[in-house]
Amino acid sequence: MTASFKPVSVAIGDLTAHPANVRSNSPETYDSENIAHLKASIAVLGLLQPLLVQKLDGKYAVLAGGRRHAALKELVADKASKRFTAKTKVDCRLVPEECDVTTALSLAENITQAPMNAIDEFEAFARMMEVDGQTPETIAKTFGATVAAVKGRLRYGLIHPDIRAAARGKVITLDTMKAFAEHPSQEAQREVFEALTKDDGYLQAYTVRQALKSRGVQVSDNIGAFVRADYEARGGAVAADLLEEHSVLEDAALVETILLEKLGAAAEEARIKLGFAWADAMVRYDYATMADYGRVYPGPIEPDEAAQKRIDEITAELEKLQLEMEDEGLEEDSYNALYERVDALEEEARDLQEAYSAEDLARSGVIASWQCGQITLHLGLVRPEDTVKEQGARGASANPTGEEAPDPGEITYPASLAEDLKTERAMALGAAMALHPEATLDLTLFKLVSDVLASGMSVTQAIKVEARKEYRSHAKMDEIDETSLEQVAAAHDALDLSWLDDARAPADQFAAFRALDAGEKAKLVAYATASTTQSCFARDPRRDSLMHDFEIEIMPDVRAHWTPNAALWGRFKKAWLLNILGEDLGLAQEAVTLASSSKKEIVAFCDKLFAEPFATLTDAQRAAVAAWCPPMMQTAGVACDEAEPTAETPDPDSEVAQAA
Repeated sequence: MTASFKPVSVAIGDLTAHPANVRSNSPETYDSENIAHLKASIAVLGLLQPLLVQKLDGKYAVLAGGRRHAALKELVADKASKRFTAKTKVDCRLVPEECDVTTALSLAENITQAPMNAIDEFEAFARMMEVDGQTPETIAKTFGATVAAVKGRLRYGLIHPDIRAAARGKVITLDTMKAFAEHPSQEAQREVFEALTKDDGYLQAYTVRQALKSRGVQVSDNIGAFVRADYEARGGAVAADLLEEHSVLEDAALVETILLEKLGAAAEEARIKLGFAWADAMVRYDYATMADYGRVYPGPIEPDEAAQKRIDEITAELEKLQLEMEDEGLEEDSYNALYERVDALEEEARDLQEAYSAEDLARSGVIASWQCGQITLHLGLVRPEDTVKEQGARGASANPTGEEAPDPGEITYPASLAEDLKTERAMALGAAMALHPEATLDLTLFKLVSDVLASGMSVTQAIKVEARKEYRSHAKMDEIDETSLEQVAAAHDALDLSWLDDARAPADQFAAFRALDAGEKAKLVAYATASTTQSCFARDPRRDSLMHDFEIEIMPDVRAHWTPNAALWGRFKKAWLLNILGEDLGLAQEAVTLASSSKKEIVAFCDKLFAEPFATLTDAQRAAVAAWCPPMMQTAGVACDEAEPTAETPDPDSEVAQAA
C-alpha cells in the first residue's frame, strides 16, 4: 500500500490513544521519568515531528507518537507551562479511516528511525554552545537533562577534531576517544595522540589516560586540590574544563615544587616540636632508598604530677566515650566523632608517657611524604652515616640481637593493644596445645624432669609446670574472637573427669587417675599445661629455641585458632587499616575507594572480609586474607624481645600509623 497522509492541526484535548499503537502494552514507556527529556524539548522547541493519527469515535487516536502525546498531556497538566492547554493545536498527519495496515505503520514509525551516532550527538551539543551561543544550562533545560550530563557530552564534542575523526573512521574506539577528554587542552590531546600513534600501535584508553597525566595535575586530584591556591597565586597555568573537577594544573613541575615546599614545612615543624636533628621531604616515600636508614623509637618515661593528673583525666574520659560508643542508636556522624576523639586522647596519653632519648634525637630526623591524600610524617629515621654500630647502642639502628632494624613501614601498637594481642595469641597457643596432647605431654614431662635434673637455667620460662592457672587479663574480653575459647571448651568437654570427685579422698582420686589409659592422661596434662601458657608474641629463637620450635610444630598457623574481628579493627587507626588492605592484602583499589569512607565503614568492611572472604578475591588476595595477622602474632613472625621496650613501643606517626 502506498499512501500520503493529509496534514491536520488537532487540539491536544482531542487526542486519545490508538489501540493499534505498538507501545500500548508497555505503559512504563510513558512514565514521567521516561519522557522528562522529551517534555523539556517540546516545552522549549515545540513539537518538531507531527503525530500520526486516525479518526476513531470522534477523537483523533495517536497511532504513532504516543510518547510525544504523553509529554503534551503532562505539559497541559503543568500549570507552570502557559503555552500548552487542552485547546492548543499541534501538527499531525491523518491516516484514512479505511487504512488496513495501522499496526505496520505504528511499528515502522518506531523502528525505522536509526539511533543517533554518539559522536554526532557529542558534536551537536558542542555546536549548540559554540555556534548557537547556548549554555550548558539552557541545553539541559531543552533536553530535560542535568547540567552535569550535558557538560559531559559537551566535553566529548570538544575533543580535538583529528581524534574525533579517528573515532569516526574506527581507527580508535569510542572509549579511547573519550579518554582524551581527561585533559581539556586540545593541543595537549593532539600531541599525545600523535605520539601514541606514530608507530601505528593499537591505542587503548588506559594508555591515553596515563600519557595525559604527565601533562599536568587535575584540580580534583588530592595533590591538585592541596596546592591549587599557591599554584594560582604564583601564576601557574590552568587548563579550564567544562567540568571543574577535570580542569588541569598544566605546570607539573611547579605543582611538585609547591608540594615539596609544603612537605618540607611540615617536616620542619615536627622537627622543632619534637627536637629532631634534621628534617627532609619527598613526594613519595621510597622504601628501597630508605632501606639503609635506621630508626629510633620513643621509650617509656615516668610522667610528672601534672602529666599523671592529665593521664587520669584521659582514662576517665575514654571510659565514658567507650560507653557512649556502645549505644546502638548512635548516629554515624556522632559515632565517627567519638572515634576521632578516642584516637586523639590515646595519642595524647602516649605522648605523656613516652619520649625519645636525647642521644636518639641528636642523630635522627623526620621525613614528610604524601600518602593517601595527606601529609605523612616518618619519625625517628637515622641516616646511614649516623647509624651507631656499637654493640648495645639504644635505638633501632643498633640492635643487640643482631637482627635488622624494624622496617619503616611496620605497624607498631600502643602498649595496651600489644598486651591484649599477646593475650589473644597465648589463648590461641593454648588451644593448639590442648589439641595436640601427645606433643604437649612430652613438653611438660621434659620441662619437669629437665628443670629438676639438669644443671643451669630452666629450659623455658614460657610455661609454668605448677598447680596454678595463668591469669590472663584483657581490656575487651567480651569482644575478642572466640575460636580459641570454643576449641578449648571442646577439648575440656572431651576430658575424662570421672576421677575428679571431691567426695573422694585424694588417694582415691589419684588411684582413679592412674587407672586412666595413656591417651586420656595425655589430654588432661595437655589441657593443664595449656592453661599455664603465658602471654607473648612469637618467641625469639635465640632466647627460647625450645618453645619457638614447639610453637611452629603445634601451631604453624595462628589463624587456625584465631581470626581478626571488628573489635580488633576498631582499635586500629584508619591509616593502619588502609595500609593493611592496600599493602598486606593486595586490595589497593579497595583501599583507595575506602580512603574517603568513615573509620566505622572501613572496620565493617574488614570484619566482613575476614569473616567470609569475598568471592571476587584473586587467589593471591584470598591467601593473604587467610594468613594475615598482626605483626609478631604468627609463629614464624618477627621475634619478640620482651626484655627490650623498643620492640613494643609504638611509633605514633609512622607512615602507616598516621592518624586519619
